[in-house]
Amino acid sequence: MRRMEKIFKALGDRNRLRILKMLEVRPLCVCEITRILGLGQSSVSRHLGILRDAGLVIDEKDGLWVNYSLSADGADLSSDLLAGLRRWGNDDPRIAADRTAAGRVNRDEICRPAPAA
Repeated sequence: MRRMEKIFKALGDRNRLRILKMLEVRPLCVCEITRILGLGQSSVSRHLGILRDAGLVIDEKDGLWVNYSLSADGADLSSDLLAGLRRWGNDDPRIAADRTAAGRVNRDEICRPAPAA
């Protein structure tokens, strides 16, 4: 029951739903999601933590980056809900804009660490 509560809590926030819809396009790092949502990095990180704890997203270290993507676990409620979510909201103008931005955002342009001095 606790797991189900976490999943529905994660789905109960507009920004978290927007993140999930963006991650349908491709894996993204925090700085890319931050740019698209127009939120602070700490807020985006908190949203991603809730989604990760609910089993809806996974994170994977890739050099300097941590990439977030949709969970591929096909054996539980979270995967069933993610499958349903793929069919939801695609005609919403905000979701469509987010998905377009997710395909175009480039972490190298917005958050490349400065070279060490």
